[in-house]
Amino acid sequence: MCIILVYALVFTEISLVYASPSQGPFRTVSNNHQFYDIQAHRGGRGNVVESTLPSFAWGLIDGATTLELDNGITQDGEVVVWHDENILPEKCFDTAPVVPDDPAYPYVGKFISNLTLAQIKTLDCGSKRQTNYPQQLAYPGARIPTLREVFDFVSCADLSHQILWNIESKINARYTNQTAGVDDFVQKQHEIFISSPYYQSITYQSFDWRTLVSMKTLDDKLITSALIDEDTAFTPRGSTSPWLAGLRLESFPGPSLSEQIAQAAHAIQADILSPTGTFLIPSSSHEGFSHFTTPEMISEAHRFGMKVVPWTVNGLDRAEELFKDGADGIITDYPNVVRRWAKQQGLRVAPKYPRQRVFSCLYQHMR
Repeated sequence: MCIILVYALVFTEISLVYASPSQGPFRTVSNNHQFYDIQAHRGGRGNVVESTLPSFAWGLIDGATTLELDNGITQDGEVVVWHDENILPEKCFDTAPVVPDDPAYPYVGKFISNLTLAQIKTLDCGSKRQTNYPQQLAYPGARIPTLREVFDFVSCADLSHQILWNIESKINARYTNQTAGVDDFVQKQHEIFISSPYYQSITYQSFDWRTLVSMKTLDDKLITSALIDEDTAFTPRGSTSPWLAGLRLESFPGPSLSEQIAQAAHAIQADILSPTGTFLIPSSSHEGFSHFTTPEMISEAHRFGMKVVPWTVNGLDRAEELFKDGADGIITDYPNVVRRWAKQQGLRVAPKYPRQRVFSCLYQHMR
């Protein structure tokens, strides 16, 4: 079903590619660093079922600067592209066991770390449109891909390897038995990174700052991004957060929490600070609340030479505020919408990839 749909799209999109003046010829550039950084969150989950080859295909077509994605590690040590620690029934359904009477079946509900790649590959994660994202395109039959498979597919469409990547280790620092550990993530991901033509285009991000410290120790050339939000920054009863590599925010001079966060990210040699862009926290101001990401945070990060790329920003009002505050990019579920806004602002945006080429590669890699 999915294959037939993709096959049909390859041919039906041909006329659109050449008929649309907005698409234009695809010009080769050295890389996407020169463009305003519009990151397609999970490939652009507002538009397509997330973290599948079709989602990354549309991220290319929609003109994202960067493809943002998450990694899990299977029981047999394979690096897969999926956001959740376990298989959620809202996103995937079982098709059949790998072998008759497999005691692990059904696989839905299980942790990625407790399933083999073969078991995961039986899951259909392309058929269910999420209720929070009613405009999602569904791709029945789409499977959870490995990181190598995503690189191979994108390389097919991106022949000159221009696209940028923001790749997260989906490790649980609080409940360590639910995911693989720091060493597994860093070693296995790095092995794939260095064997990829995209090595120099990869940012490595994590909420678990231990993985960022470990990756910098292993490879100080790799760009790292420190993710942070209210759940990882704040802890009950003032305990040390398990997410921040043993750092305590209050130990930094500040004077504000926003500046302390930037100072802490600098302390682990992060190249980018990536805070939640929309969460509100109590404030002493007359308004009662302020954004977690503030102009002071951005300014302090810039003082240390770090970029700031907030997530996950889907409203243009907030995207515009963050841009005016100095944010260097936006992670969004709707890269096509944010790209349209960025063009209106006169910002340089990454080129869109030709649909014919992208869908042809998608057809090849989903067979």
